[in-house]
Amino acid sequence: MPSIDVVVPTRDGQCPAKLFTPAGEGPWPGVVFFMDGLGIRPVLWEMGQQLADKGYVVLLPDLYYREGGYEQMVPAKVLADKAGIDNLMRLVGTLNHERKVTDAEAFAAFLLARPEVKGEKLGSTGYCMGGNCALTAAGEHKDTYAAIASFHGGGLASEAPDSPHRFVKGITGEVYVAGAVEDAHFTDEQKAELEKALAAAGVKHTVETYAGAHHGFAVPDHPAFSAQAYDRHWQMLDKLFGSTLA
Repeated sequence: MPSIDVVVPTRDGQCPAKLFTPAGEGPWPGVVFFMDGLGIRPVLWEMGQQLADKGYVVLLPDLYYREGGYEQMVPAKVLADKAGIDNLMRLVGTLNHERKVTDAEAFAAFLLARPEVKGEKLGSTGYCMGGNCALTAAGEHKDTYAAIASFHGGGLASEAPDSPHRFVKGITGEVYVAGAVEDAHFTDEQKAELEKALAAAGVKHTVETYAGAHHGFAVPDHPAFSAQAYDRHWQMLDKLFGSTLA
């Protein structure tokens, strides 16, 4: 089925989003798809529909809605240009902890109110910046998510006071985190720190790194895309959502 354009009311304004559904008659479990730092673009729409086709209602919000519109980014071009990288970092920096949390609350309320969605809990998946958002959302809205996934998420267990690993206590859903072995945004030290925090909080979790992969491995238009890691990421999402949301 084609996606539909929707608008999610948030504390700070109106967030444009796309809603993807499977073919057939619902209702189905709901999933929030947190975009990567490179913004909304066709490849994310394709991924959103691919996830929906597995039996989920998928909400893909534009996390940069406060910008009032921005030029669609081409990852290879942005990441090869200093001005492009500077603008990317500026956009990523607009999402502080409070904004991630309040936005996530609005996304969940919107999705759970949709007639296509069944159940009282959601799944989430996020990529790069979105992986951080997914874990942050779960940490503050602990009973909202039955399953939380992060792929090549950055800053998940940093020294920052708002690092997601500091807020995992009380999460009731299952957490799956996949980083890349060669990723400065998710080092072995961060991996160990995140695992330690999740274990201490009693959260059911898996934290692993994909050998041979690099930051951005799961998004097909990213220069670091890996077909093998991409397929593995879908397998792990199927396993996670299938055991918690189905």
